[in-house]
Amino acid sequence: MGRPFRRQSERRQIARPSYGGEREPDSHPTPGPPAFVQPARVLLPSSEGRAPRSSPGVVRSPGRPALSTGHPVGTDVSPGAWVAAALRDDRSVASLVPPVFEAYARVLHPAVRYAGDDDVDVRWDEVAAYNGTTAHRLMQWPAITGSWEYVGEEDQPDVWNDSPAEGHLPAHVAAALSTLLAGWTTTPQECWFGWCDDAATARPHLTLPTCDLLLRSGPITLAAANFAPEPQEQSAALWWPADRAWFVATDPTLMSTYVGGPAGAVDALLGSLLEVHPAAPDDPIGHDADPVNPAPTRF
Repeated sequence: MGRPFRRQSERRQIARPSYGGEREPDSHPTPGPPAFVQPARVLLPSSEGRAPRSSPGVVRSPGRPALSTGHPVGTDVSPGAWVAAALRDDRSVASLVPPVFEAYARVLHPAVRYAGDDDVDVRWDEVAAYNGTTAHRLMQWPAITGSWEYVGEEDQPDVWNDSPAEGHLPAHVAAALSTLLAGWTTTPQECWFGWCDDAATARPHLTLPTCDLLLRSGPITLAAANFAPEPQEQSAALWWPADRAWFVATDPTLMSTYVGGPAGAVDALLGSLLEVHPAAPDDPIGHDADPVNPAPTRF
């Protein structure tokens, strides 16, 4: 599936919605206020370029800043009614992506290895090989690493330093995904995006089995936008074009994003540089859903 991306760091605080899903005891509890994982480093501007990683309180400047959505929230959430009606109320892919599409794919969020002032994307199959576990389409991060401590906590410095983002599709992956999917819709300039904002209680929300989302419309390029106030970072939880040709969902508790759409679009994803596996509506989701690798000890 090609070589890993090499990129400059976009590590920021990742906003965690206070809803949804199952978490293990060593992970971030829900419900409650948003929690922030991945150690935060405040970005300090410098006229002399990026500060080194070792500088206190500093993150390296991202290769390109995340787009600002401006949060122009729609007052009409009816464009998402078909989503609410189609989703299942269980823990399967069909609880995230409506089971109405020809084909489905699972896009794995990359882990990160530090390389000087750059970050290098690390594939899950590379991590599985390092740990002597099996890479397969339903693999889960705790199972291929062998410990729940590797879910947003410890690292394996010989191969990766930051675990895959939970509930957040990294901007460079979102940009690659949206570029590919743009060719599979007649309405790339008219898409819908859903995200969580716990403070916006008075605004209309799209109510789904696992979360309530604000909606806004915009061009497909907003897939790489930041939907959280700086310095936090949060991708859209859902996005789809007005013609409903495909659908993308990132659950707040998962390290992968699911796509439903035409078979040709999914085939293109499978042949891209992203780490992508075929998926199906009935596939189980969650950190404990790996049917091949031994489940790590819970504590």
